[in-house]
Amino acid sequence: MELQLEQLRQQCVQCQRCSLCQTRTNVVFGTGVPNAEVMFVGEGPGQNEDEQGLPFVGRSGQLLDCYLQAIGLHRDKNIFIANIVKCRPPNNRDPLAEEWEACMPWLRQQFSIIQPKIVVCLGRIAAQRMIRPNFSVSKEHGQWVEKNGVFFTATLHPAALLRNPIQKPIAFEDYVAIREKIQQICTHTYSSNTK
Repeated sequence: MELQLEQLRQQCVQCQRCSLCQTRTNVVFGTGVPNAEVMFVGEGPGQNEDEQGLPFVGRSGQLLDCYLQAIGLHRDKNIFIANIVKCRPPNNRDPLAEEWEACMPWLRQQFSIIQPKIVVCLGRIAAQRMIRPNFSVSKEHGQWVEKNGVFFTATLHPAALLRNPIQKPIAFEDYVAIREKIQQICTHTYSSNTK
């Protein structure tokens, strides 16, 4: 599993399927453990992520890590974090349809290797690509949708919470619900942590 993921990463960093390859510094493949039962998916890398080649490493990543830690999750111990697109859209604009369509096969391959039981979409773009096109994160965050035996939910993107801090308690409720779902259906996510 680890070897498969590494081989996929090596292929992905060479990707030239869309024009984002011309402006990227690094491909942001994803990070975490290959046997993760829980996968977090954002829309795409920002400037810090593009520079470091890792997802969610800027201010929004620091906030995400705080939420994860509060419910016993850690990107290097028991989850995997990825994005819909692996290269930064210029000026952090939303990914274009042709960009995410070109990139989705990478995410699908990550899914087939990792085989998560729970997928948490971070923000509108990820939720509308992975749950359904008209999904409203502001109205439907924290709700669960089962697709082919995998449970999907969405929460507010950490960057949106930085812009609108009054929503942080609402997002925290989503993370508490994620912890409860993990405790219900996952077998080893919390085996090496305290709950």
